[in-house]
Amino acid sequence: MSGLLDPFGLLRDAAYGAERLGRSLIGQDRIRLAVTGLTRAGKTVFLTSLLANLLAAGRGRRTLPALEEVAGGRLRVVRPVPAGLEGLPRFDVAAHLAALAADPPAWPARTEDLSTLELELELDRQSVLAGLLGTRTVTLELLDYPGEWLLDLPMLAEDYAQWASATLARMRRGPRAEASAEFLAFIESLPPGAPAEESLVRRGAALYRDSLRACRDRLGFRFLQPGRLLNPGPRGETPLMWFFPLPQDARGGLATLVAERHAAYVETQRREFFEPYFRRFERQAVLVDVLGALHAGKEAFEDTAEALAAIANALRYGGGWLDRLTGVGVSRVGFVATKADHVPARQRDALAALLGHLVAAPQGRATHAGVTTSVHALASIRCTEDDVATLEGRPVAAVRGVLLSNRRSAKVYPGEIPLRPPEPGFWAHGFFEMPEFQPPRLDAAGGAGVPHLGLDTLLAALIGDVL
Repeated sequence: MSGLLDPFGLLRDAAYGAERLGRSLIGQDRIRLAVTGLTRAGKTVFLTSLLANLLAAGRGRRTLPALEEVAGGRLRVVRPVPAGLEGLPRFDVAAHLAALAADPPAWPARTEDLSTLELELELDRQSVLAGLLGTRTVTLELLDYPGEWLLDLPMLAEDYAQWASATLARMRRGPRAEASAEFLAFIESLPPGAPAEESLVRRGAALYRDSLRACRDRLGFRFLQPGRLLNPGPRGETPLMWFFPLPQDARGGLATLVAERHAAYVETQRREFFEPYFRRFERQAVLVDVLGALHAGKEAFEDTAEALAAIANALRYGGGWLDRLTGVGVSRVGFVATKADHVPARQRDALAALLGHLVAAPQGRATHAGVTTSVHALASIRCTEDDVATLEGRPVAAVRGVLLSNRRSAKVYPGEIPLRPPEPGFWAHGFFEMPEFQPPRLDAAGGAGVPHLGLDTLLAALIGDVL
């Protein structure tokens, strides 16, 4: 990964590793968990549920049984850490719970920027000297960032020529070609040795951005780079983002300029985001709307699979000798198929198995280059109940929930989840009904927690070893 040999970065990493060890020795562990995922996978809803259920568990509610089990029943208190001097916005769990407590309840707004929040978990010690040593604390630091930005991670290992070649190959394939037709026509019309004229650069960047938006909004595609071109954050779009892919034989001032801006963008992302924030997080939850990808069709599903493979490969850089030396790096990654309540219970194992195939990890847990990877099917906020429907005269497993479109209760037979990436014949039939369900109305204080499916199992896999 670019920049790992920076001596100042190594010193900072080593100092952080030493700090972690010292905190552990005195019973004040810190776990840093980053939560991200592909666009519209439900990151904000996930974090809202996680925080509400952890706080409720700290008040003695049985909201996270699998996590309580790995903690041996020793969890006593969970409390938010008061804001300090950090320069990042805080995750506004109160506002998100208020949206879910409204009448009618509404889903929280999507993630647009970095945000963070810390919880302090107080536990009884396992030692025979627990009575003398008192309780121990584990600080759980959470980082939330837009899913689009995660797609920049694979770019750190590519130069401009590699990135441009792969990007154009995708754009010229299948439905992308139509969505990108105006941009592709623009680069094909450029004269040999096109100059670095501002009007050409701005025109090309705008057309490229529009093609990415069309692929996302009309086709449901997710492998779209650079991520900040789709979600630039509060600073908005800057000239650093005005680059786009050109064919390998392109020459002249324009080709030189977009290659330089690509290199500058990647270096800025590495220096300002991935190094100061991302590398400090030892645990990562990656959320994926697998059901939405299936519903969007063959091309969207294959695009999601390609994006996940690139992300999974990039995340597995941890466990190398530098990470062992400095004590930092991602050590556990949980890949999560969200919205698991949209399918009945008997199909949720198939959903997890399908995601496991997409990230090249078997269902359950596997280790790659020192990174423990687990795969889960989860509903951050459960908004359906299992039911039975009739299809062509025979009973089939279904779900029932309140539809967001008309606020009426409906019974939905979603279709069958394949255990592995579907064969070509699968797409010849209408596969999946994917309605939007209304969330259940919750207590604004979140005192009783939030109904979910599988959140406790995921947390046990990601942080249970420290508890």
